[in-house]
Amino acid sequence: MAKRNYALTAGVPLREFAAPRLPYQPPQPKHYRPKIALIGCGGISAAHLDAYRTADWDVVALCSRRQEAAKARCQEFYPHAEVYTDYRKLLEREDVDVVDIALYPEPRVAVMEAALDAGKHVLSQKPFVLNLDVGERLVALAAKRRRKLAVNQNGRWSPYASYAAQAIRAGLIGKVQTVSMRLNWDQSWIKGTRSEAFHHMLLQNFAIHYFDMTTMFYEGHDALQVFAANDSATGQQVKPPMIGSAVIQFKNGMATLSFDAHSRFGAQEAISIAGSAGTIQMQGKLFTAHDLTLFTKRGFAKPKLQGKWFNDGFRGAMGELLCAIEQDREPSNSARLNLRSLAICFAAVKSADTGRAQAPGKIRCAA
Repeated sequence: MAKRNYALTAGVPLREFAAPRLPYQPPQPKHYRPKIALIGCGGISAAHLDAYRTADWDVVALCSRRQEAAKARCQEFYPHAEVYTDYRKLLEREDVDVVDIALYPEPRVAVMEAALDAGKHVLSQKPFVLNLDVGERLVALAAKRRRKLAVNQNGRWSPYASYAAQAIRAGLIGKVQTVSMRLNWDQSWIKGTRSEAFHHMLLQNFAIHYFDMTTMFYEGHDALQVFAANDSATGQQVKPPMIGSAVIQFKNGMATLSFDAHSRFGAQEAISIAGSAGTIQMQGKLFTAHDLTLFTKRGFAKPKLQGKWFNDGFRGAMGELLCAIEQDREPSNSARLNLRSLAICFAAVKSADTGRAQAPGKIRCAA
């Protein structure tokens, strides 16, 4: 009888090989140089404008209801840009081709509709919408107007997530079987801010980045069901649940996500993607899991990743839209595709509220 070894072992030592060169950095159009306008000059707008300035893109107009906010952003990033307090006046400009709308979801819908009707291509802040029916209506309007509508899911162009996605697209790890994400950090800074009043701040506002990464890693595959849970952490001083998890089932695939936003020590982000022909492992501090290793039958490779999520991710989101316009194709961060990520997010929130698994797409609204 053949001898069986039931012990757990580390396996055969692997040899290191040169990391594959993959196009993971933010895309840049070759010739297309549109005039860009930004509507919404809140705190996150600095990341947008810094990324666009770095890319040498032409931002010609900024709009905010608070004139002083738009003026401050102009002085810091684009001194020659024109300031508006009424977005409708801005949209009358025939020279503006692309509009970045960085408003909260509720007021953003009407502005997106007006921008598309004015013939502008649109980059929407995330989350794209709070209702899938509204999102589908906007997608249909963009198609009718023959304009591109994309979503600023900037985590797609964090160096590690982007490299992993390109490795999957190149077939380096075969068919994705499992995705595991574990994040622990301290987000107690939301105390006293507008975010503290948002009950599902963790699963809906923060985790949307990682739900979207999951759909990118399982590109072309729809999620079948989602089970999620959340709770308050011991001793937390903020109102929303600060710990949570989600399990997302695909056909022949599973993703498990774990979030602890009340972890004061040893903050870390770790992601593992196992496929039929290889594995990708990433780890590091929050938003900087740049310690990436690719394992295949050849051995292992450790690419030296360049760039940062902030603000290269914002350059990637807009750059992908500009490239899609130049090449007349659908952006990988299109609103149509983003509805898959939102469907998972809404299902996760509903599951956390009900204690039952939910099918993405059946839950049409955010909580």
